[in-house]
Amino acid sequence: MTRDRQYSFRKVTLDDLPLLAAWQSAPHVRQWWESAEPYSAADLADPKAARWIVSTAGRPFAFMQDYTVHGWEDHHFAGLPKGSRGIDQYIGDPEMTGRGHGPAFISARMNALFEAGAPVIATDPHPENALAIAVYKKLGFEPAGPPEMTQWGLILPMLARR
Repeated sequence: MTRDRQYSFRKVTLDDLPLLAAWQSAPHVRQWWESAEPYSAADLADPKAARWIVSTAGRPFAFMQDYTVHGWEDHHFAGLPKGSRGIDQYIGDPEMTGRGHGPAFISARMNALFEAGAPVIATDPHPENALAIAVYKKLGFEPAGPPEMTQWGLILPMLARR
């Protein structure tokens, strides 16, 4: 991973839905991303979540979302301080996996969220997703309890603080 690698984040639009559907149908994404359903116009307009297409050198290769953990009454991170954000992402383009892009673009987005005032960033990988957990630990996340079943599936709660 080089320091000069640049990532851009642009809001997902309805025109991106075919790309997201293709990425979400790929085996390496399906293994951990449970929904094969693309987003709707209402999903994209929901102010609780910001959804991004991540690109490097003009090449879109990943999806990322960050969301208010207080947007759902029964969310497993609802007890975090006001302004905390949750994140989820995947690299959709299989040619871009295993090249250090994941830690780099996640770190870039984390920096932007912390700069915007988020006191805590939360994530919730599947407890068997050892690669994701290792990346999150590298980025400063720590497990915040044992694995738990949520309405979104089995998760390992992890937190990173400013």
